[in-house]
Formats: sequence, C-alpha cells, structure tokens
Amino acid sequence: MTLAFAAIAVGLALLVWSAGRFVDGSAAAAGHFGMPPLLIGMVIVGFGTSAPEMVVSALSAYQGNPGIALGNAYGSNITNIALVLGLTALINPITVHSQVLRKELPILAVITALAAWQVRDGSITRTDAWILLGVFATLMAWTIWQGIRAKADALGQEMELELEERKMPLRHALLWIIVGLALLIASSRLLVWGAVDIAHHFGVSDLVIGLTVIAVGTSLPELASTIIAARKGEHDIALGNILGSNLFNTLAVVGIAGSISPMAVGPDVLTRDILVMAVLTLSIFIIGIGHSGRPGRINRLEGAGLLACYVGYTAYLVTTVFMQ
Repeated sequence: MTLAFAAIAVGLALLVWSAGRFVDGSAAAAGHFGMPPLLIGMVIVGFGTSAPEMVVSALSAYQGNPGIALGNAYGSNITNIALVLGLTALINPITVHSQVLRKELPILAVITALAAWQVRDGSITRTDAWILLGVFATLMAWTIWQGIRAKADALGQEMELELEERKMPLRHALLWIIVGLALLIASSRLLVWGAVDIAHHFGVSDLVIGLTVIAVGTSLPELASTIIAARKGEHDIALGNILGSNLFNTLAVVGIAGSISPMAVGPDVLTRDILVMAVLTLSIFIIGIGHSGRPGRINRLEGAGLLACYVGYTAYLVTTVFMQ
C-alpha cells in the first residue's frame, strides 16, 4: 500500500512537470513554424494542458478501468471551474475581454448538454465516442479558421507576449516535446497503477478515484498556468485555459477513452457529476460574460463561492464512500 501511495505522489509530480515541458516545447515549436499566437493559445496550449487527462484516460480505458477514465474527464471539468478558477479569482479577480471567450462559453454549455444526453442510457458506446471526436474535430477546424481570419484579440496579444518570454531554439523545443510526451506516458502509467491499487484496497470505485485524486492531479497544470496568467494580468489566458481544457476533456478525453473501450455509466454520473458540471458551467456563463457593455469580472466573492462548491461536492463524494 505504501508503494501505491508513493506511485501516486511520484506519478503526479512527473505528470505536472512533463506536461509543462510538453506545452512549452509545443508552443515554441508552433511559433517557429509560423502559427499565429492566437491559435497557439487556443489549440496548442489547450491541447497541452489537457494532455495529462488524455493520456491517463486512454491508459485507464485500455487497461480495463473505464471508471477512472470517465471520472478523470468529468472530475477535471468540475475541478477546473470550482477549484482552479475559484482559487485563481480569490487570489486575483479575473476580468474577461476576449470575444473568443464569449463565443466559447455557449459552446461549452452545448457540449455539456451533449455529454448529459449521451450518458442518459447508462453507457458511452463507440458510436458515442466517435460522435464526440467528430464534434471535437469540427470545433478545432472552426477554431483554426476563426484564428486565421481574426483581427487583433486580447488572447492573441497575451499569448504573443508569453511566446516572447519563453522563446527557445527549435531543437530545444522539439527535445522538450519528445521528453515531455515520454514522461507523460510513463508517469500516467505509474499514477493509474497506484490509483487502481488503492481503490481496490479500500473498496472505492474507480469512478470516485477518477473524480477526486486523479482529477485534481491531472488538473494541476491548469492550476499552475491559470494562477500565473492571472497574477501577470493575462486574464484571457487564465479563463481560456479553463474553457479550452473543459472542451478537450468532454470531447477528446471521453471520446478517446470510449473509442478504446465502451464504458458503462452509472446513474450517479448523470444525476450528480454531470449535473454539478452543468451548474458550474452555467455559473461561469452568468458571471463571466458581463453586462451593459462592461467586461465580465469574476471577483473574489464569486471565487470563494466556486471554491465552496468544490469543497461541498468533494465532501459529498467522500461521505458517500464511507457510508456505503
């Protein structure tokens, strides 16, 4: 058991470090190949910060632990909004300017509704998974098209400054991509093994482990990058990290896992986890858009409210486990 806890600790540490290197290398390489800063921020960084969830869920599904795969995806979405965004706003209130984010919020709400519709029958089939991946590919194509024809945008300007600060030679960027990806896979295997071992020892479901320990661990890259961006005043990057990551999780992470292994879904996923995810998404839509021509603002009080939601949700999960 000690070995399993050590595997989780080491796996999480390596996962966060390798994800950071992978994102830095990918963003720098994309800049060298002439990719617009806006697209780097929306596609490359979004993909990179969701890489831990994608790798962990894919390995979990392949190894016959679909509960971890599904819990990781939906749990990460809840963690991103309630914990990451809540803690970030508590440290430094977030002002939203970018028109891109205003378009992404309604899309995220629709994608959340699609997730609820798919699990209503108690399963995610390969057909469901391919639908998610098809929607994901369509959104990526639309994002690239919008980015190419977009004029000056706050998110793009902030990303351009980030790229200047993290500039590196192309060979170094490619090296970090390779090293980061290799360590992502290795640390994910270690993390999944430790989590499954602990779940079996304590009689906890794979789903709950995925919703809590794994979800928080794989969301650490988002937590770090979002707090850093907010403290530097790069508010659009901060919120963009969360919205982009949740889109990746709901579509690509669940889609990849479901295409590898169809997943049975318990009723609690719809009535508890997706419901919480939907309410949190709606709350961000309300407080993030802004009113009367003024930019949206997530203040400290709203951040504290999001954190309280996360604590309440996690406490409910833990209490449910020990009452069984």
